[in-house]
Amino acid sequence: MSAETEVRTGGCTCGAVRYRVEGAMRPVIACHCGQCRKTLTNYSAFSAARRGDLQIENAEGVTWFESSPGVRRGFCRRCGGALFWDRTGNDFISVAAGSVDQPSGLRQVRHIYVEDKADFYELSDGLETFPQDHGDDQWPEDGD
Repeated sequence: MSAETEVRTGGCTCGAVRYRVEGAMRPVIACHCGQCRKTLTNYSAFSAARRGDLQIENAEGVTWFESSPGVRRGFCRRCGGALFWDRTGNDFISVAAGSVDQPSGLRQVRHIYVEDKADFYELSDGLETFPQDHGDDQWPEDGD
C-alpha cells in the first residue's frame, strides 16, 4: 500500500459488521428506484469500491438478499443496516455511502431512476438527474 492509497472504513449501525476500503471509491449516486425506496424508505446513496480493495470484517454477519436476477443486497444480520449492493460480473461492489465513517471525503454527483421517486420530496440540489439508469453500474474512468 503506497502513501497515496485512500483508506476508508465503515460499518453498520450496531457495529457487528465493519469494512475497510484501501483504494479509490466512486462518487456517490442517489438511486430513487422502487426497490431502493422500499428497502430504505426513501432512496439509496451508494459509492463503490473495487472488489479487491474491500475487506469485510465479520462477513458472516452480512446476510444477502437477491433483489433481482444477478443483483444482491447485503445487510447486517443483527441490526438490518443496509451495507452493500452487488451485481454479478462487476469488478466492484457498491457500498452504502451513509455507512462510511465520517469524514468520508465522498461527494454525490447525480440522481438516477427519478421517474420512480416517492412523491413526498423534491430534488433541489442542482445535481444532474436521469429518469432511469445512467450506466452507473460501470466504474467511471473520468472520476465523476
